[in-house]
Amino acid sequence: MSNQGNMMDTAQARLESVSRGSAILVGIFGAVTVVVGVLAMIWPGKTVVVLALLFGIQLVVAGIIRFVEGLARTEESGGARTMLALLGVLSVIVGVWAMRHLGLTVLTLALVLGIYWIIHGMIDVFVAITDHGAEYRGTRATLGVLSVLAGIVLVAWPGVTLTALAWVAGLWLVVLGIGELALAFRLRRHGAAMGPAAPIQPRPA
Repeated sequence: MSNQGNMMDTAQARLESVSRGSAILVGIFGAVTVVVGVLAMIWPGKTVVVLALLFGIQLVVAGIIRFVEGLARTEESGGARTMLALLGVLSVIVGVWAMRHLGLTVLTLALVLGIYWIIHGMIDVFVAITDHGAEYRGTRATLGVLSVLAGIVLVAWPGVTLTALAWVAGLWLVVLGIGELALAFRLRRHGAAMGPAAPIQPRPA
């Protein structure tokens, strides 16, 4: 019985550690995303180069965190973890590409961001659907749907201007960042609520 109790204690402690670690990663992602979104909207004299750098930095940070998140969250299904890791790789690639091609046009940047956000949103919805045991499925699914809608707006907007791109993309990043911060809070609270595992009482002889 003591071995069984120790195994349960170890498993619960690991789940608690994973939840807290995920909360930190998601919190960092949310904070960076909010900052980039605000800067995109208020940066004085912004140019497409400035926006490409800001969005590129956010995508690289997001990609690294998503990749680590996909590897670390052992409580999720294999498919969900794989999709998160692939999303992380894609995010880094798109972010590096944006920062290395600073001569791109507003339309090109809007198209790249729009397509990425559509893919990002679809993966978030997929993870929310497949991860049946998570209490944050609704939050992730909502953010996924909003990401798809934001991406469609950018892809379908003919002749989008620099100012329009900055405000639409910046506003969406602020919303996304706030949502991720709320998700981080819920993950942290969930990890704290686990607490120490209750000891298993031996059966009476």
